[in-house]
Amino acid sequence: MNDSVIRVLTVAGSDASGGAGMAADMHTFEEYGTYGQVALTTVVTMDKAQWNHHVYELPLDLVKAQFETILASDVPIKAMKTGMLGTPDIVKLVSDVIQQNDFGNVVIDPVLVCKGTDEVLNPDTANSIRDLLLPHATVATPNLFEAGAMAGIGRVESIEDMKEAARRIHELGTRYVVVKGGKAMVSDEAIDLFYDGSEFTILKEKKLPSTTNHGAGCTFAAAITAGLGLGMKPKEAVTLAKKYVTAAIRDGFSYNKFVGPVFRPGYRLEKQGRCF
Repeated sequence: MNDSVIRVLTVAGSDASGGAGMAADMHTFEEYGTYGQVALTTVVTMDKAQWNHHVYELPLDLVKAQFETILASDVPIKAMKTGMLGTPDIVKLVSDVIQQNDFGNVVIDPVLVCKGTDEVLNPDTANSIRDLLLPHATVATPNLFEAGAMAGIGRVESIEDMKEAARRIHELGTRYVVVKGGKAMVSDEAIDLFYDGSEFTILKEKKLPSTTNHGAGCTFAAAITAGLGLGMKPKEAVTLAKKYVTAAIRDGFSYNKFVGPVFRPGYRLEKQGRCF
């Protein structure tokens, strides 16, 4: 057995555009030098006329069968993350799998909406994520909308709101909370808030005048997961993930008139002097 191999896992959906979901996770895992695997939960497609999103949930038995294969390896999983889960039944399955296995680190990215929409995909699923998954999280990575929903405080618009949401999510059992402000904050800087249960750390990068940010949230959470799998401390993993996703946004491209995905090799290429 090759003891140098670091396995990491994502439980997520597939975004047919390649910007978010498992594509973001698997690309990021590889960029970090880890062996990534995925348990696929949903498939999301978009129509070419208006870019309306269509979500197709996979049968629960098929998700279970994927876990059976994933867990058959002799190489331990060092970290795992969740993304779009689709249904309360899938959330319950994931919760059971986490409790029955030692994944080392668990990152919960509580995906509640698709890009370009502003309605919770399934309120019951959101409640299940809050009640069943956040208590198991090493790190939770909600954006402003998700943080407000998970914390039960509604709209999150300021740093003080972010702090209150982080406190409440931590009280649910999550060990570390990162509230992603990103481009949504009214500021010249992209602001994220890291909370360890006692201290707040504000992470800032210059806000990029870019619309190529599709998949940034998934990429950020996947980078944290890979960092934890490699043995980084949570704050260290989050700090590097912030730099990684900033480069991915900076080097993003226009997929079509509706969406621009991040380009995940951006951080590596910039380090090599090969930026676009």
